[in-house]
Amino acid sequence: MHHDSFMTHLLLIEDEERIASFVEKGLRSNGFTVAIAGDGKTATGLALTGDFSLIILDLGLPDQDGLELLESLRGQGIEIPIVILTARDDLDDKVAGFEGGADDYLTKPFRFEELLVRIKARLRDRSVSKAQAQPTTLGNGLMQLDLRSRQVKVQGKWIELPSREFTLAELFFQNEGQVLSREQILNRVWGYDYDPGSNIVDVYVGYLRKKLGSSCIKTVRGQGYCFQLSMS
Repeated sequence: MHHDSFMTHLLLIEDEERIASFVEKGLRSNGFTVAIAGDGKTATGLALTGDFSLIILDLGLPDQDGLELLESLRGQGIEIPIVILTARDDLDDKVAGFEGGADDYLTKPFRFEELLVRIKARLRDRSVSKAQAQPTTLGNGLMQLDLRSRQVKVQGKWIELPSREFTLAELFFQNEGQVLSREQILNRVWGYDYDPGSNIVDVYVGYLRKKLGSSCIKTVRGQGYCFQLSMS
């Protein structure tokens, strides 16, 4: 079975030893590492280390109500997914769980396969939302490319770029300082169906030089083009 090079570390907050060891065993055999906390105080201390990717939370804890613990964790800035695992199947508890910041709610008795599916789904949601938080601008203070508005900022002014010029500019910004051959540019911006003998790359580099400034795209003889953000 293929695992990532780092194992995903989960925090299981559960005071019933039988259930805790059953869940821990199942998770370990699926490539996760697990820390177990049997009460709210221990759980809070562990959760605040920031060492975990996801928390599985039982609501019936000996020293603190699980819903209070949930709100307290969220209140202390813990943003990782929290899956509630509980014998309470009352609708009011479910609503309170979701309102308190839970990402999922599973009632006991449960099948381990279902818990596993939910954990993987929540971890996937998290990696997707992290990916969406990628920067929307490339460049520096002097020259920037805005990936959402598809504009480029040069010397404090935003300029709208036509579609192909924008795609070419994005390729240059993403590979700043690297020499890109005409073939690489042709394939990435126009696709493989263009005649490699065509001078379209040179024509579009000319368009960009007019808009971004001629010195930022250098011709590297016999190799291609190299884009440098202007520093001055």
